[in-house]
Formats: sequence, C-alpha cells, structure tokens
Amino acid sequence: MIIYGLTNCDTVKKARLWFDEHQIEYKFHDIRSQGLTLETLKQFAARLEDWQVLLNRKGMTWRKLSLDQQLCTNIETALPLIAQNRTLMKRPVIDNGSVLLVGFDTRMYEKHFL
Repeated sequence: MIIYGLTNCDTVKKARLWFDEHQIEYKFHDIRSQGLTLETLKQFAARLEDWQVLLNRKGMTWRKLSLDQQLCTNIETALPLIAQNRTLMKRPVIDNGSVLLVGFDTRMYEKHFL
C-alpha cells in the first residue's frame, strides 16, 4: 500500500496516524520531494469514478490560480496542472493495488482495509 501526500499536510498526518494505529503497513510517497508524474495522475483518474476528486479546490494553490485556469477543469488541462502544482492534488491518495481512495475518511478506510 502506498499513501501519496505531503509530509506536513494535516489530513495526511491523520491518515498516516489511522494506519499506524491499526497496524497497517504502508509506504509513504511525498509528492513534493519524490514527485508526481502526469502518467501516475492519469492512472489514478482512470481508476476513479470521478477524476475530479483528485483536484483540491480548497487550498491556497487553487486560490492563486487565474480564473481561466480555474475554469478549465477538464481532464486534459487539469491533470497536467496538478502535475506541475502538486499541492493541487487532494490528499491523501491511498493505493493498495486494488482500491484507490482519495481524502481522509475513516469509514472508507475501515470498509476497505480492516
């Protein structure tokens, strides 16, 4: 299992703590220091019912985008934008090979990992 996120992100810290408390092993992939490729984002999007859950519209990076960039949120423009501005990805993204979850949701974690 891999948890993709930012080391200093509070939501990622909550997720990692949940997995630690439940003694579930994972590898952590810091998207700031280890990167995040467009190909990886495309793979994530293909596995999700709605690719837009990957787009973090609540963060400072989103607010700093131009109005044109915020309005062009189709998959062809959004994924390259996330690859260039990694903090635009909603965090954490949790991939265990068969399940891909985005965000911190203990009910979903319990359903899929316990």
